[in-house]
This record gives sequence, structure tokens and C-alpha cells, in this order.
Amino acid sequence: MGSFQTPLGGVQSSALLETSCGYLLQELQMIWDEVGEDQFEREKVLLDIEQECLEVYRRKVDNANTSRARLHQELADSEAEFTHLLLLLGERSLPGRPEKMSGTLKEQLDSITPALREMRLRKDERVRQFRTVQGQIHKISAEIAGQPEFNDSSSNVKVNENDLSLKKLEEYQNELQRLQNEKIERLQKVDKYICTIQNLSAILGIDSSSIITKVHPSLNQLSGLSKNISNAILTKLDSTVVSLEAEKRTRLEKLHELGNALTNLWNLMDTPQKERLPFSYVTSLITVSSGEISSPGSLTPNTIQQAETEVKRLDQLKASKMKELFLKKQTELEEICKRSHMEIPSRPEMENITKLLNSGEIDHANLLKSMDEQISQAQEEASSRNAIMEKVEKWISARDEERWLEEYSRDENRYSVSRGAHKNLRRAERARLMVNKIPALVDSLITKTKSWEEERNKVFLYDEVPLLAMLEEYNLLRKEKEEEIQRQREQKKLQVQGQGQTVVGQENFYVPRPSTSNRRLSVLDRSINGDSNSSSGSGNATPLNRRLSLLGSKTINSPPHDNIPSSIKEAKKERRRLKPFSPSHDAASLVSAFSVPFSP
Repeated sequence: MGSFQTPLGGVQSSALLETSCGYLLQELQMIWDEVGEDQFEREKVLLDIEQECLEVYRRKVDNANTSRARLHQELADSEAEFTHLLLLLGERSLPGRPEKMSGTLKEQLDSITPALREMRLRKDERVRQFRTVQGQIHKISAEIAGQPEFNDSSSNVKVNENDLSLKKLEEYQNELQRLQNEKIERLQKVDKYICTIQNLSAILGIDSSSIITKVHPSLNQLSGLSKNISNAILTKLDSTVVSLEAEKRTRLEKLHELGNALTNLWNLMDTPQKERLPFSYVTSLITVSSGEISSPGSLTPNTIQQAETEVKRLDQLKASKMKELFLKKQTELEEICKRSHMEIPSRPEMENITKLLNSGEIDHANLLKSMDEQISQAQEEASSRNAIMEKVEKWISARDEERWLEEYSRDENRYSVSRGAHKNLRRAERARLMVNKIPALVDSLITKTKSWEEERNKVFLYDEVPLLAMLEEYNLLRKEKEEEIQRQREQKKLQVQGQGQTVVGQENFYVPRPSTSNRRLSVLDRSINGDSNSSSGSGNATPLNRRLSLLGSKTINSPPHDNIPSSIKEAKKERRRLKPFSPSHDAASLVSAFSVPFSP
């Protein structure tokens, strides 16, 4: 009992004794004293009580140890979880929490619990941010991939909770921003394609809504669906735009052809401006490129059909007026030839072409094309002859003055005092100046003519007569004339010396009595200028009668054929060796034969 009584002696408080084991032990001794319990039983009971107390203390100590271990574990787990959350969130520490903790276990646990709760809230918020960003990334990626049925619920997004750092979140946000920018660009491309399709459809007169819906129903604003922005849709839109632009170019080229055809037909048939006005829009597109057309309804099928109908109508009208057009072009061709003294196509040949036109055995288009080519060739050749023709005109004018001076020199009364004599004297002076320039002018003409013939590999004809032959004949006759004059002077000097007379006065270059050379030069003049005393409009006049343009309004007929110098006559005979037109020749060969150059 000593061991049991020892703690009782250490208790000082009476209140404690009343409620403690010592008080109960005293009460038990009083009971034993009253009962008369022997000492052995008393010792045995006290020993049992002591054993039971030890058991209770042992259990209490074990429970306290278990609770302490549990607190240590909770504290360690909290520390570990806190550290793990810091690593997951990519943070070094939590602001306001000391790095080293002190105090009892419960105090330490109570101090870490709020920080742990804060970290858990941060983790949940970070996971929600990741889930939101990744959900948007998956949604936009699905839209770009063309998967409109994608479930955009963020609860279905799996977030990797092993890395919830701000750096990782920023990477996802950057990816989301990139995808959003790409989506915006794709939407802009889709809108641009749709706008282009609408504009092209308006120009071509096509329903744009059906074309856009055919590409994808979501592109139609009335569908209420989110626009599909996948690569496949962009490719379809691009191909649609390309096809519409190709159709635009095709229709514009068709209108170009129709506009050119209308212009040609109008010009051929001298269509009045009033009839051209309804189709002025078609002709205004001839010089317009495809990119310059933006007005709605510019290239509708109705516009093309109306232009085609008008071209067909004009073609039929052209066929009925072909003879008139041919005669008009023939007249134009003849006028060009006459003005430049070139060879004019033969009348029988033209008459036979007119017969073929009436019978329909010749292609109208080819004939007009051939006539246009002939006119173009005639204009080009006439242009190349201008420089030579100007000198020919000067030469003919000088020959007129030379002939007048010759007649004036033969006039014995030229120095008499009469009305107008001073004017003739002044004209004679001017004529002598011009006559003195004739040799240089003829030499220049010969040089230019030879150069022209070498360049074009053909003979320069003047009213079907080679110009070189005429110039050479003129030089030859002039030389003979000068020799004849020299002989007459010498003969006159001999006669004067024989008679002993002195010749007084100014000798003129020309003598009154014409010589043989004078007569030949006179004939050559008539072959160039024609006989001014002959009547005009003779039906059997030679081609030399067509040299009217160089003589103003003078009417010309050719001189007698026997008086033409032999070299010129031979040249004209060579030019007249033509094959007669054969009615058996087909239309193609006739047009081909008609297309040869005018001068050989």
C-alpha cells in the first residue's frame, strides 16, 4: 500500500482529496474497518486496484502517443501537400507564411492549415483557368479543322495537374491567342471571298446566295450557323472565285469580239449613230480589261445575247449590202491609185467579182478582207511614192515652163512694146531658172526611183509606164536637142562668116525653128501631160490619160500612139500582156489573184 499511498501524500488540495483516489481509499478503509476485513484481503484488493490504475494510465499514454504521432503525420502531410502545391503552381512560397514554424504540434498544424487551404483554392482556380483556355483551344482547333459538331463543354477537358505553373498557362494562352488570330484571319478571308463572289455574281447576273450555299450551308447568313473556316472551305471558295473570274473574262472576251464585230459592221455599212446608241455600252468595253469592270449587270447573259442577235442581224444586212460595200471600196481603191498614178485594177476583173457576189459564189468576209488589204497596200505604196511624186510634179511643172519658154523664144515680137510684155519677160526669167534646174532634178529623180525599186524589188510605174524609162528617154532627147542646137549654131556661124555679116544681139538658148529633137521632146511632154487640145472622157483613152492630178483641172487625152517613143511603147506593151479572166476560176483563186500588188 505504500506505493499506492505515495501519490496521495503529494496532494495538497482538500478538494482534490475529496475527489481523488486517496479520498476513495480512505472511505474504503473505513468500510473495511467497520466490516473487520483482514489485512491480507485488504492488501490483495489494493494490489488489484493498483494494477487496474496502471492499465488505465498505460492506455492513456498509448492514446496520447498515437495522437501525437497522428499530429506529426498530419503536419508532415500538410507540409508535403503545401510544398507539392507550390511546385505545381510554380510558386516559391506563400506570402505571409513563415518558412520555419515553432510551438506545439497543434499550433504548427493550425498555422499551416490556412496556408494549405489557400493553396488548394489557388490550385482549383488555376485548374479552372487551364480548363477554360484548353477548352477554347480545342474548340477553335475543331473549327479550323472543320468539325462544327465539337462539344465545347469545358468539363470534358482533361487538365494535366502535374504542371499548373503560370508559365505553362501563359503557353496555353499564347497558343489560344495564335488560334484566335488565325480564326480572325480565316473569317476575314471567308468574308472577303463571299464579298468577291457576291460582286462577281452581280456583274455576271447570277444568284450569289445559291453559289455560297453550295460551297457550305453555314456560309449563308440566313442559316444561323457558325461559319465553317476550314482549309477545305477556303479552297472551295478560292476555286469558286477563280471559276467566276474565268467566266467573267470569257464573257468579256465574247463582248470584245461582239464589240469589234459591231464596230466593223457599223463602219462598213455607215450605220447611223442613232442605231449604234443602244449598243454603245458593248463597244465601250472593247478597250476595258477584266479588272476594270465592277458595275452590277455589266456582263449578264442577256447583254451578250442582245449583242449576238444584233451581230447576226447586221451580218444578214451586210450580205445584202455587200455589193454596195464592194463598189465603195473599189472606188476608194481607184481614187488612191489615181492620186498616186499607180496601176488601177482592171475593170473586167472587178465586173466578174461583182457577178460572183450576186451569185453568192464568193466569201464576203474574205473579199472584204482582201479589199482592205489592197487598200492598205495601196495607201502604204502611195505613201512610199510621195517623195518621188513631189519631184515628178516639179519636173512636169519645169517641163511646162520649158515648153512655154521654147514657144516664147520663137516669138519674134517678144521684145516689142505691148501690153503684158514685161510680165512675159519676168516669167521667162523665172522659167530659165527652173529649166536650168531640170538636169539636177532629173538626176535626183533617177536616184530616188532606183533606190525605191531596189528597196521594193519592183518597177516604179507612172500611169502604167516605168518612170525610169521616161526619165532616161527625156535625158536622151534633151542631149540630142542640145547637140542639134550646137550644130545649128555652128552652121549659122559658117553662114554668117560666108556672107560677111556680123551677128548682133543676144543669142538665145532656143531657136525659132524646131528640130527633130524638139519634136521628140514635145511628144514626150504629151506622153506625160497629155494633149490639152484633145477632148476629155474618151472611152478608148490609154492609161496615160490618168495623169490628171499633176496638172490641176486640165483635161487630158493621150497623143497618137505612133508618136510615143519606142522605149515607152515597149514598156506599155509589156505591161498589157495580161491573162484574160476565166469564169471557170473559183472564188478563192479570184480573191487571191486580186490580192497581188499593184505594180510589178
